[in-house]
Amino acid sequence: MPQRARKKPWFLFPLVLLLAVVGAVSYLGWRQYVPGVRAVTQAPRVIGHNASFTVTLEAVRGNVRRAEVRIVQGGKPITLAKSETAVGPRLQLPVIVESAALGLKEGGATLEVVASDDFWRPLRVKETALISQPITIDLTPPRVEILSSTRYVSPGGAVLIAFRAADASRVDVNIGARTFPTFPYGPPDKGARVALIALPWNFAAGTPLAVTARDEANNVATRAVPAELKPRPFPRDTITLTDAFLQAKVPELLPQRAPSQPLIDGFLVINRDQRRQAEEEKIKIGAKTADKPLWEGPFIQPRNTKVFSNFAETRTYVYQGKSVDTQVHVGFDLASTKLSPVPAANAGQIAFTGPLTIYGNTVIVDHGLGLQTLYAHLSSIDVKPGDNVTKGQALGRSGTTGLAVGDHLHFEVLVSGVSVTPIEWWDGKWIRDRVNKPLKQAGLPEIAGVGEVPDEPGGRSTAPPRPARRRR
Repeated sequence: MPQRARKKPWFLFPLVLLLAVVGAVSYLGWRQYVPGVRAVTQAPRVIGHNASFTVTLEAVRGNVRRAEVRIVQGGKPITLAKSETAVGPRLQLPVIVESAALGLKEGGATLEVVASDDFWRPLRVKETALISQPITIDLTPPRVEILSSTRYVSPGGAVLIAFRAADASRVDVNIGARTFPTFPYGPPDKGARVALIALPWNFAAGTPLAVTARDEANNVATRAVPAELKPRPFPRDTITLTDAFLQAKVPELLPQRAPSQPLIDGFLVINRDQRRQAEEEKIKIGAKTADKPLWEGPFIQPRNTKVFSNFAETRTYVYQGKSVDTQVHVGFDLASTKLSPVPAANAGQIAFTGPLTIYGNTVIVDHGLGLQTLYAHLSSIDVKPGDNVTKGQALGRSGTTGLAVGDHLHFEVLVSGVSVTPIEWWDGKWIRDRVNKPLKQAGLPEIAGVGEVPDEPGGRSTAPPRPARRRR
């Protein structure tokens, strides 16, 4: 028995040796075939004069030791970004492309990303591209052609521009820092676009008016829009605030006011902050508009109404003999009998209904291409968002909600949320001269219902009417 026991280790030794060899080979094989660095990028498909993007690299084991991003064009690799230091298991490598400085030419190229980690492997792994993405170098800006535009413009007025922008992925019209949307218009084969834009009441001479087109490669082309600016005067008025008015309106519009806060301080919050909030909300609503005209013919003023406050009227508010605030009243205040039906000024779709800070109960009708009308201080509303309405259809009834003294309708015409004078849109001849004439010159469909556009050149300055005054 003892002899047999002494022989057992000799049988185990080959087995242990075999297991050790297999284990070592398996371990070395595992290290050899551990995946290398992984790369992810949102690089653009087309690159223009300038581009920037980020390449994210992650090491499965160890740290990212080296990384390089390059463009290969004509067989020549050009390094865009490089990292030669191990910075951890994850690396975000910013890439900036300046095509002219790099000597890139228009045409095809390949974007490559190569990287390695510091994880030890028995055999050196040959460096290959983790990403090899075909790209196009495009250095030609889009072509912008102004087809026609409203010739005579005034502060507080609207302008129509028709143009073509071949190869553009985005086109805007800019007035100074303000941007207006554009819409495809007319037969698709003409490739035309139009924009309705608003000149704010305080539009200053010399403010640039231009069409800006941008293509997929971020190349930009800008063309100035020719126009002749005609000045337009705006009225001024003084509003005397009474304690009775403050007691009626401040608690309604500012219920969160502390009881210890003076009523006049609450009024100033309403007149300044809530007025600004309403202007911001109108811009948001104006961004959601039909891409075609929904209206026909001139807009209508409610029958048997008088203008008691005009567009862009600068108001000085006086309390207890002192000037406490100055604001600009946009739109018209139209008065008739109490609880008068309020008709839609033209056909369109309801874009908004509900309370709107100083405006009280409000309806906004979208007429397409950014053109909208606003009806405020309503006592009741008879429509809901999404309803299609016809010209003259009742939207609700006039009232005193919001920052209103007596029963009246506050009416505005908006272009992409910016108020313009309603008097132009009530005038069929103005629409013929300032909207349909540019459309006709561009060979595009005209707005129906305003008569034939004369062939002779023309234009006139539309001054606001002198409103009847009602002292409050």
